[in-house]
Amino acid sequence: MTRVIATAATLTFTALACTHAGGTTDTEQVKPQPPAAAAAQPAPAGSDAQTIAAFNQRLKEYADLHNKIEKTLPPLPKEASPAAIDKHQRALAPLLLEQRKTAKRGDLFAPDMERFIRRVFAQIFSGTEGAKLKATIMDENPTGIRLAVNSRYPDEVPLSTMPPQVLALLPKLPDDLEYRFIGDRLILLDVHAHTVADFIENALP
Repeated sequence: MTRVIATAATLTFTALACTHAGGTTDTEQVKPQPPAAAAAQPAPAGSDAQTIAAFNQRLKEYADLHNKIEKTLPPLPKEASPAAIDKHQRALAPLLLEQRKTAKRGDLFAPDMERFIRRVFAQIFSGTEGAKLKATIMDENPTGIRLAVNSRYPDEVPLSTMPPQVLALLPKLPDDLEYRFIGDRLILLDVHAHTVADFIENALP
């Protein structure tokens, strides 16, 4: 995978390294340590730290609901067959839908989080190397696919590979959720239900 320009990644990484609440991401990060006095200060209103903290809280609430519902179903064996996994997904999805029947786009990717991600992506996908990375992503993803919150991830669309440069600069997700691209949209995929928890339209610059 093409590596993103060091300057773009470094600028964004510095802003994020001390704000992620979920530990390390899929790629290793060396987190700079802020001075003790600065670390003790509350984040300014509207800051990236508050935006990510609020996003993490919404993710936790979603994961708690997901886990509560999934525990009502028979557990999957460790070596479950594709057919058994599909059956489990299709049993879990309507139960989640019932509890999230009023959910809409932006409930998880709230407007401030969407703006933050667009700003991060503007840096990641800038310049020649960024354009090559975007082209690689778009090569794997079809366009013109209709999406809706709580809908099943399209069976005809293979799960895209998420570039490590992107994952390194996004907040870590609970185990039940993954970031994916469909075309230029960024998806929050509920893995066990195989449903779209939320998405951002035209996420790629």
